[in-house]
Amino acid sequence: MLERLQKIISAAGITSRRASEELILAGRVTVNGTVVTELGSKADPASDTVAVDGKPLTIAAKKLYILLYKPVGYLTTLDDPEGRPLVTDLLKEVGERVYPVGRLDYNTEGLLLLTSDGEWANQLMHPRHEVEKEYHVRVRGKVHKSQLDQLAGGVDIDGRKTAPAKVRMIKEGEQNDWFSITIHEGRNRQVRRMCEAVSLSVVRLRRVRYGTLSMGALQPGKFRMLTEAEVSGLRNPHQSQESAPSKAPARPKPASAMRNPQRPAAGAHAQNTSSGKRAAAPNKNRSPRKP
Repeated sequence: MLERLQKIISAAGITSRRASEELILAGRVTVNGTVVTELGSKADPASDTVAVDGKPLTIAAKKLYILLYKPVGYLTTLDDPEGRPLVTDLLKEVGERVYPVGRLDYNTEGLLLLTSDGEWANQLMHPRHEVEKEYHVRVRGKVHKSQLDQLAGGVDIDGRKTAPAKVRMIKEGEQNDWFSITIHEGRNRQVRRMCEAVSLSVVRLRRVRYGTLSMGALQPGKFRMLTEAEVSGLRNPHQSQESAPSKAPARPKPASAMRNPQRPAAGAHAQNTSSGKRAAAPNKNRSPRKP
């Protein structure tokens, strides 16, 4: 069956569909030995030979979806001219080509998704889905409420204000404070730059949640495969995030949600009490009014 070239390239796990278009426009893609530069071009992955930079694509029969605890000191790219460690170095036992969904910078640790499903990755990274990403930040010195309020309301980065964020304190120390910040944008080094904008010096930055996924007990440098339910849940991240709080009673929102069911009962009691007073009024010992 004929499919667009960018979809075939993305399905092979080379890169996202959007980046695949750039490969085509750059003349780096061939179909049966012929260079193709038109974005609307199609091919049959079952019978045609599609190659990128002269290397034929191999479309894996089974897609891979991986959650990795990225340690500090690893790059989320597929190659580095300086020879620095790559996150894919931690996945050699997987035996198949995967690439990161988004990025974490060299000095940032935490939850990173990798996959061979370019369509799935492209969906997660598209701005319209607004997938939540939660970070725990340790800063040098004390954090003031005014700084947290600024982060929550949005700060200016390169002349453009960031979207509102969810911010809360985690731990106060003598020399360093920890706080949590949840964003849904994906600008380059966004959390670090947001902190710089409010004069906070980041000592440690760790991503702890992506959509409804968290690292759990996973240790730095280790990974696990996602379940089918987790993969399906992230395909519709907006719906999944709305249902996520009910699974985490320890968070502020679920705590209030747990109190909500008690409110109608309290309201009903107040109503019965007031109606009881009205019913009891005629029974009070009062002399009837004279005609």
